[in-house]
Amino acid sequence: MRDVAGAEDLTADRTDERIAEERAALQRVAALVAAAVPPDEVFAAVAAEIGRVVGTDITTINRYGEDGIAVAVGVWTRTATNSPRPGTRFNLDDSSVLTLVHETARPVRIDHVNELVDTPTTGACKQLGSVVGVPISVEGRLWGAVVVLSLQPRTLSDDTEGRLVGFTELVATAIANTQARVELRRYADEQAALRRVATLVASAAAPEDVFVAVAAEVGRVLEADFTFLSRFDAADRATLVGGWRRTDDGTGPVVIGTQYDLAGTNIPTLVSGTGRTARIDDYRKSSGAVVHRIRKLGIRSAVGAPISVEGRLWGCISVMSTREQPLPADAEGRLTAFTKLVATALADTLARLELRQYADEQAALRRVATLVARAAPQGEVFTAVATEVGMLLGVDLAVLSRYDLDGTATVVGGWQRSRPGEPFPARQPLPFDSDRLHTQVFRTRAHARIDDHSVKPAAAAPSSWPPASRSAVGVPINVEQRVWGIISVATAGTERLPSLTEERLTAFTELVGTSLAKAEAQAALRASRARIVTAADTARRRIERDLHDGVQQHLVTLALLLREAQLSAPANAGELVRQLDSVADGLSSVLDEIREISRGVHPAVLAEGGLQPALKSLARRATLPVHLDVRTQVRFADPVEIAAYYTVAEALANTAKHAKATMSDILLTSDDGTLRLTVQDDGEGGADPSRGSGLAGLADRVEALGGRLWLHSPQGGGTTVGVSVPLA
Repeated sequence: MRDVAGAEDLTADRTDERIAEERAALQRVAALVAAAVPPDEVFAAVAAEIGRVVGTDITTINRYGEDGIAVAVGVWTRTATNSPRPGTRFNLDDSSVLTLVHETARPVRIDHVNELVDTPTTGACKQLGSVVGVPISVEGRLWGAVVVLSLQPRTLSDDTEGRLVGFTELVATAIANTQARVELRRYADEQAALRRVATLVASAAAPEDVFVAVAAEVGRVLEADFTFLSRFDAADRATLVGGWRRTDDGTGPVVIGTQYDLAGTNIPTLVSGTGRTARIDDYRKSSGAVVHRIRKLGIRSAVGAPISVEGRLWGCISVMSTREQPLPADAEGRLTAFTKLVATALADTLARLELRQYADEQAALRRVATLVARAAPQGEVFTAVATEVGMLLGVDLAVLSRYDLDGTATVVGGWQRSRPGEPFPARQPLPFDSDRLHTQVFRTRAHARIDDHSVKPAAAAPSSWPPASRSAVGVPINVEQRVWGIISVATAGTERLPSLTEERLTAFTELVGTSLAKAEAQAALRASRARIVTAADTARRRIERDLHDGVQQHLVTLALLLREAQLSAPANAGELVRQLDSVADGLSSVLDEIREISRGVHPAVLAEGGLQPALKSLARRATLPVHLDVRTQVRFADPVEIAAYYTVAEALANTAKHAKATMSDILLTSDDGTLRLTVQDDGEGGADPSRGSGLAGLADRVEALGGRLWLHSPQGGGTTVGVSVPLA
């Protein structure tokens, strides 16, 4: 009895000792939690305490994720070197202890492991004796599992599950407290980060600054080493718009604006293809255009989440780590939650960016419309259109071409970023070949794009385009429901044009087409008015010629005959002679009047000698002194000389009739391809063309030549009439 009692006392003592040890272990864990140490340290301490208290060889604290995996968050080993490390991930798709605990939410034991299944200690299963897993539930939810293993050919004690259950119930509280503190801290960090981003957006910062700030805030909150923000430009293309790195280790800067193909196995490609989060725990197994750069940065694992703006997949944000252990299991969830809030800020930024782009487009269109409104030459309008498009879209080359009736396209305007102030070089008409951009646009009546290194520039675009150009876009210009021409833009490097290039260019060309239609209408109107003026001048010449060669010559002949009759009259026919003399004088007066009418219809001196003698004739016949200053001896086209002559004639006539002037000055010059004429008097001013002067008709004549007539006549300040006519 004494031996039995002694054994019972020994067992009781050992039980008390074990309970005390467990309590001490829990107190140590609770002290860590109360000290707000990082979660990784808490999990490592829990694993170590369980290992020492229960007497196992390997202990792991594992957390279940939402994507069918479990992650070791705390590991303790007594002597083993081939054990899992924190961050090791296990798929829950086999018959391992972790899988069974996850499926049943109950303790699981497997003895003689080397004969049955593999365990989280990859590569060590042949040494194991038994393994026990016990669920960890936090706030009624299966959070993870404690797994203990024996490396000896023995099984763990029968009360291991019970001891672990009692231990994990208390540990779960510690985990819940730690998790609550972590989540609260994370929430505070995330909200602070979002406030900083929102403040930046509210300050109307540039979009590129917002993108970089978003990448930096996400990287800091998720404790990543690198963060990249990418915009999806098309189904197979993306652009890096924001980046951040924790430290500068000399591996080179993050190059914002880099474009890359969405292909292979990498985070942006996976997110673009699925519209969901993606994870790569070993970037050595990845592939694609950006992988070589990622590897140079030393990145080992990465997680990416989509960014949707107004229901559209806009891009993705990727967080990457250079550490050996993969990113935490909850990285996807935290990244998704954060990017949903960031998307709102990005939406505001993108809306402002679109508004700025719209304002830039409208400003560019107003400048073009101003040129059209002042009837600028079409060559100037076309060059302005190409310049505005090139600068607006940020391309390296913009070319405006017109489709001709002979089956070719003629370059009528262009702009080059490398030579912005130089005239665009003249080019030969472009033939229609099947692989040329302007040919594709003409045949399809729709926009076209060439993004292919294998396409030679001469085939893709005009020969003036950069030889290194990879990407080119062309959009038709429609004028009154016909394809008038094409605007083509291209890059000078290997980067592709953004996917929105066609849309932005189309929106611009729609309004440009309207401007061109107006320009053509004005050109047609000027041509019509010029034809009318030419026809009128031709009729004047014919009338003047008919008067000179017909009526005027006939009257001269009659006057001569009358003088002969007068001389042959008898000496005593004095009364008859007087009557004949009166008739002869009358004929001379009529002849003078016809000569004056003929001179007004079309002055012969203008056709024979040009402006200088014609203006001298007007000055001599004027009723007031005229100072004439003609600084050119060049003959001009008939319509130009006629317009200048009649302007001087009308101005001198108005001065004589209405101005009460004492003198008049006439100045005629020609420079810079323009004839300039001014007629100025010192009269009382106040002239008003609307009151019936002939200046209104003269203005039509001048404008028909593409010129301009202006009048300056302040009350009491004299009157100045000015004319400028292009000579080209």
